[in-house]
Amino acid sequence: MLNEKAEKAFPTDSEAQKKLKLSLRTHPGDDRPVYITGNFNNWAMDDKTFELQKQSDGLYSFEFPDDFPLPDIIEYKYSRGGGHSIEVDQYGSEVPNRIFKRVVDIVEDHVPRWKVDNTAYNINLLPKIKIINEHFEIPQLIKTRRIAALLPHDYETSDKHYPVIYLQDGQNLYDDFAPYGNWGLDKRLAVMTEKKMGDVIIIAIDHAKEERLKEFTPTIAHTKMGTGDGKKYVRFLADTLKPYVDQHFRTLPEREHTAVGGSSMGGLISIYAGLMYPEVYGKLMIFSPSLWLTPKIYFDAINFYNPFDTKVYVYAGGKESETMIPNVQRLKKALEKKGIDESVIDIKLSIDPQGQHNEEQWGKEFPDAVKWLFFNQ
Repeated sequence: MLNEKAEKAFPTDSEAQKKLKLSLRTHPGDDRPVYITGNFNNWAMDDKTFELQKQSDGLYSFEFPDDFPLPDIIEYKYSRGGGHSIEVDQYGSEVPNRIFKRVVDIVEDHVPRWKVDNTAYNINLLPKIKIINEHFEIPQLIKTRRIAALLPHDYETSDKHYPVIYLQDGQNLYDDFAPYGNWGLDKRLAVMTEKKMGDVIIIAIDHAKEERLKEFTPTIAHTKMGTGDGKKYVRFLADTLKPYVDQHFRTLPEREHTAVGGSSMGGLISIYAGLMYPEVYGKLMIFSPSLWLTPKIYFDAINFYNPFDTKVYVYAGGKESETMIPNVQRLKKALEKKGIDESVIDIKLSIDPQGQHNEEQWGKEFPDAVKWLFFNQ
């Protein structure tokens, strides 16, 4: 995406020789030098030639020389001196390269956060990961499953009670060795804690591996995978797991403090959990749901009657599939139709035109979802 100022100008050949100035605003209190690196200097990270000048605490600038041979499309990033100190977004996620057309004006940028020693979070604020049980019994399915709790960093030294989010596909939430990547929830929660959004308990439920699709397929007719075990699975979440968690941890057990969520097939089964147990879940976190599997879901949503206040956060990416965004838009409309009092259900649809179907993308979306569901009252 081009910088706002870059979009306003398409310079002539004579203008192209004038100076280009970059103005950078960042948080104050960091005395490390700031460099610009890009396709004009072979991406050198700590080239003194491209060190920005400090104007004041948190404000820097750089002016290219008159005769410097800049490319027509300038692609760059900011660094504090090496890849271990590169710029990141407000929640610590890596950001794409900045790109703009060659202009003759000041380009204004903002960096909300930097890596320090290749880390974008405070290790002292990482959540405490407690394995509840490697073989937690699921009587509804006659199976066992690993289930973990991500507890706030100060859980053991506080007397607070916390809201709870039940998330599917636990293997992909925080494990650095997950085969398809992970959400990085532990690291994101550390950053969120700095922003007063870390007081939540995450319950991570591992999926059923080879039987994942069957377990996450709703128990209704006319799905493209046949009849699944979804009804038994969501019964386990509401009737077995939640009572156990409320008994063994300092939770806020009321529905308005309880969320269920997941991505892809995990997002689909979380929708059904919310439809079947509106008295249990007051919040739904739905990322890239596999709505293609169950066309009937729209009718179920229309017929769903919910007498409680409910918040639903739905995310979809434009680069997932041709049907992803239309499907979540249909879901939103279905939930807003008859059978639901619009005064008590609040749906936020978050769409990233460049978003892909992967764990990294869902991890990036997680802080905004938590903020809207729990801390945006």
